[in-house]
Amino acid sequence: MNIQAATPVTIDLAAIKARQQVAWGSGDYAIVGTTVQIVGEMLCEAVDLRSNQRVLDVAAGNGNATLAAARRFADVVSTDYVGALLERGRERAKADRLAVTFQEADAEALPFADASFDVVLSTFGIMFTPNQQQAASELIRVCRSGGKIGLANWTPESFIGQVFKTIGKYVPPAPGMKSPALWGSKAHLDTLFGSKGAIAAESRNFVFRYKSPAHWVEIFRTYYGPMVKAFAAIDPQAREALEADLYALLAEFNVAEDGTLVVPSEYLEVVITKAR
Repeated sequence: MNIQAATPVTIDLAAIKARQQVAWGSGDYAIVGTTVQIVGEMLCEAVDLRSNQRVLDVAAGNGNATLAAARRFADVVSTDYVGALLERGRERAKADRLAVTFQEADAEALPFADASFDVVLSTFGIMFTPNQQQAASELIRVCRSGGKIGLANWTPESFIGQVFKTIGKYVPPAPGMKSPALWGSKAHLDTLFGSKGAIAAESRNFVFRYKSPAHWVEIFRTYYGPMVKAFAAIDPQAREALEADLYALLAEFNVAEDGTLVVPSEYLEVVITKAR
């Protein structure tokens, strides 16, 4: 009997990236993103950010870590591949009278020379890149020797990790694609960064605080790109089932007893010190 080896799965990373870019450009992530500002502030403290450092925020979204670094008087460059999100960051920086350079850039091909930055940051951003190893390599490349890379990544077990898993039941990821939540695993980070730097990781919680479970669902269905696209991609019956699953998940994680929503979601706060 002839046993044929399984054909390796070919992943079209360029096509996946293009779809992701459209997804993040739909809705308005800034509506959700502005609520997690505290994570950027905490990350800047974790890397012990100084005013004399040059900082790069990668996959910056609407600029939470960007603004946190600028408030500490660092020289900040904010990048994302969705121009509309950078515009939201630009508006916020202007309102707070903060000096920031904004530049569209692909996290997997950063347009900067080697060792250009003292600190490289990403809050819930770099974890969504299709080519995880390439993205990690770029973070290391643009960071100077002895510099720091600060990351905030949702963990697989977290509330948001379970949201990803729930969406995946209805809109499966492309074959061979790795889950973004793997970036929230210390073991996976060890694989990505290897001997390129010393990795310190701490479990933290961000707490979603909304008016009610229905309010959270309304905001995420309307403004959170991946969820906007997921609901648009399935039929009405599946939409009802997905919504029911989300409400069940919210009921599981919600610690409020007064009708509001208070949901802790674990993330990994990571500081990588690049080897000299």
